[in-house]
Amino acid sequence: MGAVERSGYRFEPEFSVINQNGAIHVYHQGEFVEEIKFSFSGDFPVHDNIEKLIDQYCEQHRI
Repeated sequence: MGAVERSGYRFEPEFSVINQNGAIHVYHQGEFVEEIKFSFSGDFPVHDNIEKLIDQYCEQHRI
């Protein structure tokens, strides 16, 4: 999964299969804002679950 852009924000997911965790790095106008951590099971995180995390973040921050 590549980066997701919404209203001037960029969400860049990365993950480790070995550690079964990941993070979504949040940027606003090119500057790092924060990191959203998550865990998963299997070979890779489910795309829809990452989208849900981004949706939740956007709702909480009124983006």
